[in-house]
Amino acid sequence: MGLLDKLSGLLGLKKKEVHVLCLGLDNSGKTTIINKLKPSNAQSQDIVPTIGFNIEKFKSSSLSFTVFDMSGQGRYRNLWEHYYKEGQAIIFVIDSSDRLRMVVAKEELDTLLNHPDIKHRRIPILFFANKMDLRDAVTSVKVSQLLCLENIKDKPWHI
Repeated sequence: MGLLDKLSGLLGLKKKEVHVLCLGLDNSGKTTIINKLKPSNAQSQDIVPTIGFNIEKFKSSSLSFTVFDMSGQGRYRNLWEHYYKEGQAIIFVIDSSDRLRMVVAKEELDTLLNHPDIKHRRIPILFFANKMDLRDAVTSVKVSQLLCLENIKDKPWHI
């Protein structure tokens, strides 16, 4: 069982074709994570900051993924909501070493969860506490506490 199959299991996805939104603040590592999910022969060697958004399509043994890699720069975050309706799962990436912007990440998460296109849907969310290898990183438990993930009762989620 490959990483994508495990991911789909964690997210509770049962469809054959899945649209995934990859969201998070700029420099959290969204594009790198998506790149690592792709088959090794399709991975890019050079990762550059996303301007606007990128769309990546790839397959696992059981699923076909379309991933919307959305820029996390402040001026582009208002674009996220235009893709909420077609999203069937969310990967929310957090830079666990960036304690100063954890508050901004929580604000963006709250805005996302309260949006009408998300609020009343049982859309699965994978929280990816990235950059855990850095010296100043907080644990995934601490990230969960800082983002108040325990308050999310109406959506399946995993960190």
